[in-house]
Amino acid sequence: METRKVQVTGGSTYTVSLPKSWATDNEIEAGSVVEFYPEDDSLLLTPQGDEERTEGQLDITDLAEAELMRSVVTMYVSGFDIITLTSTRITAAQRRAIRQAAQRLVGLEVIGETSEKVSLQDLLDSSELSVSNAITRMRLVSLSMLSDAVTALIENDDDLATDVIERDDDVDRLWYMVSRVFRSVLRNPNAATEVGLPRETCFDYHSSARQLERVGDHATKIAEFVLELDDVPENAADGMLDLRSEASSAIEMAMEALLEEDATTATELGNEAREHVQEIDSLARQVDDIIRDLDPQPAQLLGLIVDSLSRSADYGGNIAETALQNAAPKP
Repeated sequence: METRKVQVTGGSTYTVSLPKSWATDNEIEAGSVVEFYPEDDSLLLTPQGDEERTEGQLDITDLAEAELMRSVVTMYVSGFDIITLTSTRITAAQRRAIRQAAQRLVGLEVIGETSEKVSLQDLLDSSELSVSNAITRMRLVSLSMLSDAVTALIENDDDLATDVIERDDDVDRLWYMVSRVFRSVLRNPNAATEVGLPRETCFDYHSSARQLERVGDHATKIAEFVLELDDVPENAADGMLDLRSEASSAIEMAMEALLEEDATTATELGNEAREHVQEIDSLARQVDDIIRDLDPQPAQLLGLIVDSLSRSADYGGNIAETALQNAAPKP
């Protein structure tokens, strides 16, 4: 750590010198322009950034479809505005994988194709993206998936279960967008200004979005088990409904606490959400006792569904913990 003494020049202007090593590393010299970003009682200083879009290039010659899709997602989340994929010859299967990856990502479009290159570009900027709207949408979709997955289980509705599985792409799309914005905020103070949220809030929203993405994954898991199961006994079905209700309540209250601006109300909601998580443990054990008497194959699948519902409640508890930390007095 280096320190500098603040001086006053001209009777009203405060000046402070920059560390020479930092200035040299960042090519700062006489006449250079720097940018200041106030953040509570801190002041962030960076060299003036250019407005050029960042471009990343990747050789996809040896990448199969699944690996290629993951690579596109990774480059998108990492913050590249333009993604150029090259090969001596891009196969039809690779082109399909590229288009499928683009469809799973907010704002990313194919802008050019040749036999040896495909270019994708993010057509949205950070100022057009709302992280709070994204996690609110994730909350609605993931909770509706969880509700419909259990309904499909109780009613033995394979069509509804399939619809739940397909909706997981919507949750993933929002999760990748939130991750992209969060990484941009970490790298560039100007991104936080464009998003309109403090970096600490972006961190809280990002970690909570991750929990909602996991809820969506468990709803999908339940829906996949539904396709393998027949009718569920009535007493087990009632237990599943109770578990879903408690898990959904925990997540709902936790999200209300996270988005609540009043610290007292947020604390009350966060603690209430945590109480629901604690109650679901004993409820899960009761349902496990019921399904233990069933045939081994359905008992095993129903046991995994109970576990998914319990884990979903735990994710709500994690969001509640984040909300409680956010509402606590700041040091």
